[in-house]
Amino acid sequence: MTQSIKRILIANRGEIAVRIIRACRELGIESVVVYSDPDAHTIPVRMADRAVSIGGSAPSESYLRSDKIIEAARQAACDAVHPGFGFLSENADFAQSALDAGLIFIGPDPESIRVMGLKTAALAAVREAGVPTLPGFESAENLQFYLEGARQIGYPVLVKAAAGGGGKGMRVVYTESELIPALESAAREAGKAFADQRVFLEKYIEEARHIEFQIFGDRAGGLVHLFERECSVQRRHQKIIEEAPSPYLTPSLRAQMGESALKAARAVNYVNAGTVEFIVDARSGAYYFLEMNTRLQVEHPITELVTGVDLVKLQIRVAAGQPLPFGQADVAQRGHALECRIYAEDPASHFLPQTGTILRAVEPWGPGVRVDSGVGTGDEISIHYDPMIAKLIVHAGGREEAIRRMDAALAGYVILGLTTNTRFLREVITSPDFQQGYTTTRLIEQRFSEWSPAEREAPHPALIAAALGELLGGVSTTPVTKSSESESDPFSPWSRADGFRLGG
Repeated sequence: MTQSIKRILIANRGEIAVRIIRACRELGIESVVVYSDPDAHTIPVRMADRAVSIGGSAPSESYLRSDKIIEAARQAACDAVHPGFGFLSENADFAQSALDAGLIFIGPDPESIRVMGLKTAALAAVREAGVPTLPGFESAENLQFYLEGARQIGYPVLVKAAAGGGGKGMRVVYTESELIPALESAAREAGKAFADQRVFLEKYIEEARHIEFQIFGDRAGGLVHLFERECSVQRRHQKIIEEAPSPYLTPSLRAQMGESALKAARAVNYVNAGTVEFIVDARSGAYYFLEMNTRLQVEHPITELVTGVDLVKLQIRVAAGQPLPFGQADVAQRGHALECRIYAEDPASHFLPQTGTILRAVEPWGPGVRVDSGVGTGDEISIHYDPMIAKLIVHAGGREEAIRRMDAALAGYVILGLTTNTRFLREVITSPDFQQGYTTTRLIEQRFSEWSPAEREAPHPALIAAALGELLGGVSTTPVTKSSESESDPFSPWSRADGFRLGG
């Protein structure tokens, strides 16, 4: 049954809120954003047709408060709610609360979120559907069982949080003596991040590639995949560079993995946008189900560019009850796309997140260049949220041309007032390993662990003058670069990263 959507509540912030607002405009739908106290003057608040304050500074006081968000939707007389990614986007209770309030939830059904949100349940569901899974050992109360499980699997093993994602509650263990401390550390971190201390073990693939498939389903039984994204370039188990298509996949392997992605989606009667993630053993070519993200992904733009499908508009149309306007045979990949995540962080200091005011931001532009951002000149990167500034995406006829285009775009991206990772990203994409397509999940660890900039690049004098002029003309805050507080946990990759909301 087709329903009418005239006004959407966007339960998110930053660049994904901007992205959804733009889709709403093209569909003739009014957009309403919620905002916390620190976000009162941000770009989404200025762009949306209406903005509703939900107060607070920390996510737990604002964007993670489903009661405040549902009440804001009621106040604004919205028909639907779009959760974006992060925050409550994979919270089954929030999805159910939206439905109970008479709202259309722009995403999958709560039960699909619930099953796929608990990794152990997801593994059981896809295994039954015939999707390859890694050898593993599910959570148990007695630590001795974990020791025996690890011996059966064989080291190295990966300790993983049963709930959540973003690299939290995850530890690689190479010896038995490391296992118990890693289990305890991962459980603490998972409990703090996801209110669920359960962890499980999985065989760790040392030469692994992280490849995911975008899937999309409708309520009429239509289900397609929109091919893959290679997401192997990561730091601290978090993606920083993605590309489509993968330089590793053969047509045969692509077809096999695409069919497995559809099997995983069918296992939970999946509707709307989702992503099935796989680990591929780069040595053998064997692939295994990793997890399913029941939401739009941060890296969705590269799929949009190579397929020509606007995923956000399609999300809204399918949520309204419309069928998919195409079948599997109608979807094709054209050209090559790359995405780099621009972070306020210092790669030379173990990617330490940075905070402060953006004195001046000059985004690159030109044919085949797209920037998805939610902050600009004068905005602050605060400790409360993810330090991602923007996503820089390029599209070209082939991979070599896309790499050159991305390098030029990164060189033209100017951000004053904060340390960012743009220089580091340039060195990664122009490295021999990346150029040759050898991108495993350990690329950063193996090739760039001791990276530091050869020299500091001085910004153009005109940009400095413009930044100072804007600062004196009204931007009242001074740039501050500081790190988050640390906790004495030698196994924690972020030390204390819970102050930052991590993207997908």
